[in-house]
Amino acid sequence: MQHIIDRFISYVTIDTQSDSTSNATPSTSKQWNLAKKLVEELKEVGMENVTIDENAYIMATLPSNIEKQVPTIGFISHFDTSPDFTATNVKPQIVRNYNGEDILLNKEKGIVLSPSYFDDLLLYEGQTLITTDGTTLLGADDKAGVTEIVTAMEYLINHPEIKHGKIRVGFTPDEEIGRGAHKFDVAEFGADWAYTMDGSQIGELEYENFNAAEAKITIQGKSVHPGYAKGKMVNAILIAHEFISLLPTEEVPQKTTGREGFFHVHHIHGEIESTTLELIIRDHDRKLFEKRKSDLQAIASKLNTLYSDCLSLEINDQYYNMKEKVEPVLHIVELAKEAMLSVGIAPIIKPIRGGTDGSQLSYMGLPCPNIFAGGHNFHGKYEYVPVESMQKAIEVIVKICELNATKNS
Repeated sequence: MQHIIDRFISYVTIDTQSDSTSNATPSTSKQWNLAKKLVEELKEVGMENVTIDENAYIMATLPSNIEKQVPTIGFISHFDTSPDFTATNVKPQIVRNYNGEDILLNKEKGIVLSPSYFDDLLLYEGQTLITTDGTTLLGADDKAGVTEIVTAMEYLINHPEIKHGKIRVGFTPDEEIGRGAHKFDVAEFGADWAYTMDGSQIGELEYENFNAAEAKITIQGKSVHPGYAKGKMVNAILIAHEFISLLPTEEVPQKTTGREGFFHVHHIHGEIESTTLELIIRDHDRKLFEKRKSDLQAIASKLNTLYSDCLSLEINDQYYNMKEKVEPVLHIVELAKEAMLSVGIAPIIKPIRGGTDGSQLSYMGLPCPNIFAGGHNFHGKYEYVPVESMQKAIEVIVKICELNATKNS
């Protein structure tokens, strides 16, 4: 397991946060630091046709070691980390033989990772955990997935007795800002289907995700001296507040679960003269998703009637539910399920309350379910990953490759 730990730490200590305000690809130049390292590492472990394009998309091949033609499968992860919390100077901490009690992440700041709040920790008593030091995120999303793919390919290369067909791997930038698949060359990748290693808890196997859109509301007000403002002032901040108040109060992330959709207000910037409100729209059901967008249009129309067309609304779709594209080839989910069972893992098949590169890739012609990478509490200081979960993910990748060869030969 030390080999896994060392590889993972070498990745997470490189800052690769993406930036949604940038129009470049990758959105931050520092993502190149890990991208270039991965290219060299893939070559070192023995992968062939290792390429990186001008946008930092990495692809590599493990050639088939059987004579019969079988489907080419792929494994994909992203190497950027979320801009939601700092990833500068990540200092991973290793907790061996976890005892089920509170973990002191940072004594100076009094930051504790506690099973009394994060009860999933109790699933991993006796295991080795990698945590943050309480001041940064960890980056298991999705450097755990990158670690697992590289290590699985290395294992297959070192164990030629395990038969497999042609395997393609791909690593992408900017997934955390919704652009990970935007410039992914599906034709060049050349796989019949793929799996993203980007889930959370051990056992997760997902082929449903949210339909997703982002909305930007811009409100123009009029600033007048408050002592003489009657009938003249238009306070853009208060109109933004009114817009939020017209959203359904129960349909927010903290009050929904499963396949329940939501509106999520995540940014507001403003003054009396001008205020911008940003939110995201999520729903697994396509009809409900479209209705949510219509509901926002209706709120905008209502406020424009009340306040003389002071408001503009821009809605952009981000990705769609991959279920529509995966269900016709459901055998690829069954293959992953069989692989998990073969290595002693109970599959947890459930909808993703989010999105992955796989959701977009599925609509680009590459069906792409999502498999666990093992981490928990992504995008914040309480993030952690059990090393044993990463080990099991590696075993699942290897077994999928093996089953694909034996079942189709």
